[in-house]
Amino acid sequence: MKPDHYDSFAAEYAAANETSLFNAYYNRPAVLALAGDVAGRTILDVGCGSGSLTEGLLAGGASVTGCEASPAMAAIARERLGEQVTIDSADLAQKLPYADAQFDDVIVSLVLHYFEDWTGPLAELRRILKPGGRLIVSVNHPVVYLFARPDGNYFSTDDWTDDYDWGSLTYWHRPLHVMTDSFTQAGFRISVISEPPFSPDTPKEILPPDLGDKKAFLCFLFFVLEAE
Repeated sequence: MKPDHYDSFAAEYAAANETSLFNAYYNRPAVLALAGDVAGRTILDVGCGSGSLTEGLLAGGASVTGCEASPAMAAIARERLGEQVTIDSADLAQKLPYADAQFDDVIVSLVLHYFEDWTGPLAELRRILKPGGRLIVSVNHPVVYLFARPDGNYFSTDDWTDDYDWGSLTYWHRPLHVMTDSFTQAGFRISVISEPPFSPDTPKEILPPDLGDKKAFLCFLFFVLEAE
């Protein structure tokens, strides 16, 4: 996906994410919970979008830097956060503008599933993390591919496109074992694999009507990885 793909619908996407089920009440709370106490930690938020997750990390007392490939999304984040956070224009498909071993934690929220090949991005993320630092990742859960393509092969690495009110996005599916092999081969130890519940604060009216009394659903998959 081109770095400026989000530019044509950046404002609509940013507005939707503020209150959407999957972002506001599922992904962001889950990532912040996995990050835990971040006070005093240096954190890079890769693919920070409009800055909502960056804002949450900042509120937790972290020293946060954001980077974003879409110029329009980066502009929204800068307007939102002002001088509190530096938002760099940077693409994970290329070398990031940071020193080796610069960060305690790197957050890569809903970004890696846009890449067919994770080799380069994971090597770059490992480079900028301190030894023992954490890489916190959220990606599309691999079973979502089978809902999008019921005739698809779960064990393949394949792309698929989803259409939304504000535009379309193309993702790369890979099975769980390919994800975990990629992480370990890049020099990470897998600390946590999580399929968390949605936030208890979620308004009932935005939950799927067929969810019933269930407190969780499959949408994203979350990892905490430690740089070896």
